[in-house]
Amino acid sequence: MTSGMPYVNPYVFPPPTKEPLPYADLPIIDLAKIATDEGRAELVRNVRAAFSDHGFLYVVNHGLSPEQTKRMFDIGDVALSDAVSDEEKKKYESNTLETGSYQGYKLRRYWHIVNGVRDECEIYNINRDVTKREHPVALRPYLPEIEAFGRHNHLNVSPALEASRSRVGLEENRLVDLHGYSAVGESYGAFFQIEDEEKSGQVWLKGHSDFGSITLLYSQPVALSKFITVVNAGDSLEFLSGGLYRATIHRVVQPPKDQQQYARLGVFYFALPNDDVALAPLADSPVLKELGIKRRPGFSDEHPPNVAAWRKERTKAYGKSQLVKKENGDEEEIINGVVVKHYN
Repeated sequence: MTSGMPYVNPYVFPPPTKEPLPYADLPIIDLAKIATDEGRAELVRNVRAAFSDHGFLYVVNHGLSPEQTKRMFDIGDVALSDAVSDEEKKKYESNTLETGSYQGYKLRRYWHIVNGVRDECEIYNINRDVTKREHPVALRPYLPEIEAFGRHNHLNVSPALEASRSRVGLEENRLVDLHGYSAVGESYGAFFQIEDEEKSGQVWLKGHSDFGSITLLYSQPVALSKFITVVNAGDSLEFLSGGLYRATIHRVVQPPKDQQQYARLGVFYFALPNDDVALAPLADSPVLKELGIKRRPGFSDEHPPNVAAWRKERTKAYGKSQLVKKENGDEEEIINGVVVKHYN
């Protein structure tokens, strides 16, 4: 991915923290094991446990070298640095409240977080089909690499989806086929930069679930001088699996004190089912027939939202809607008739 590619200024990561940090003991999924029957069986067991019990997992041997991953951070820094002027960023703003789409820039202070504090996140989102819209001039030389990155991630999600399919007892490729690379949909890559904000109580983004099936996060080094690739499940996988797999509740908090003077940069890929997929439980699954289907409050099997409706309404609402605060301090809203929770 890097040989013969246009020059890009190298992004400099913050030095590793010296603070002791608590770590979650998450399953590590070695995607190379899918090459053998024995390895594939092990991968399936591990993915089952991770998505059922945690919603999170680490992946290794996903096909991108550390050098290739680092270059995507270099490119992401182009999108979020002064290589693109504020005026040009405004030109490519997504304006999610009107469009229901994240494509383009999500500019800083667009979302309300808590207590009147607005966010300090700047994000540039790019559909896997990079030709769907125009991009900032400084980013255009790197579009072939961004497209290749999205294609690799989308197709590399398949082993995790296949392992999920095996757990639910569906026929081969059932879930994969709902995530066609060339189908109409909004699976996308994202470059995400966030800066410090004390007033939000050290929480930069409150607890939430993603609305797609699977999210891949290439995290910048925090405590070690290496990349960590994290995968989490989202709403769509929870709905399709009848609640067997939980959409992961996660939030973004401040980094350790010795890294707080640095902006945090992340590289993501959000995999969504095709836009026309109805987010109803795959009720022909023998496993779901045996275990029963778990639905969120308000969910209707007779009138489930399709992916397009779900992603658009969740996109419009995030950080903009009026939430109802519950006694425990968490907040709720109704999206397509379904209760969506935000955790404080």
